[in-house]
Amino acid sequence: MGRIKTALTKRVTRELIKLHSNKFTDNFEENKKIVNTLISTPSKRLRNIIAGYVTKIIKRNKNTE
Repeated sequence: MGRIKTALTKRVTRELIKLHSNKFTDNFEENKKIVNTLISTPSKRLRNIIAGYVTKIIKRNKNTE
C-alpha cells in the first residue's frame, strides 16, 4: 500500500498536468527538475512528493492509451 496524498498535493499536481502536460515524462528525476522550475516550493520533500505523483499519473495515462 502506498501513502495517501494530501489535498494540496493532488490539487497542485492536477493543475500542473493540466497546464504543462507536454513537459512531463515518466521519469521521476526529469519531473523533479521540471516541477522545481514551475513552482517555488518551500521544501524538497513537497517537491519530490508532487514530482512522484506527476510521474505516477503520467505512467498510468501511458498504460491506458
